[in-house]
Amino acid sequence: MAVTPEDIALELGRPNPDPSTPTYQQWQRWINDTLLLIEARFGSRFVLINPSVLDYVVRQAVASRARRPDSASSYTVSVDDGSVTRRYENGDQAGSDYILDEWWDLLDPGDGDGRAERAFTIHPARQPRGFCQ
Repeated sequence: MAVTPEDIALELGRPNPDPSTPTYQQWQRWINDTLLLIEARFGSRFVLINPSVLDYVVRQAVASRARRPDSASSYTVSVDDGSVTRRYENGDQAGSDYILDEWWDLLDPGDGDGRAERAFTIHPARQPRGFCQ
C-alpha cells in the first residue's frame, strides 16, 4: 500500500482534503519527499525495506510535519481583544530531521548478515583469571 493524503488525514483525525486544495497537494509533496529521502539514504537496499514499515514511517513523518509545518517556536492568533499563543520547546528542523531516529532504525533492512537484528553487550572491564563467583 502506498501512503496517500487521505491516509494522512485519517492519521490526523481530519476530513479528507479535496485533491484540488493546497493542503492535499502539500501532503502529497511531503509524502513524495519523504520517500525520496528514505530511498536516498538506503540506495539499493531501499527495495529490502518492509512495505508496511515504510508506510508507517511515511505516515508518521508526514503527519508530524503536518501538525507543525514550520520552524516557529511560537505563534499567536488574535481575534478582537483575545489571543492564543502556542509555544514549542524546539523547532521543526529542515531536511530529513523530521524523520525521527527510531523511524530510521525501523526502516533499516540491515546488511544481510543479521547484525541489525542482534543485540550485543560491551564489557567495560575484564574479570581477572581464576575469579570465582
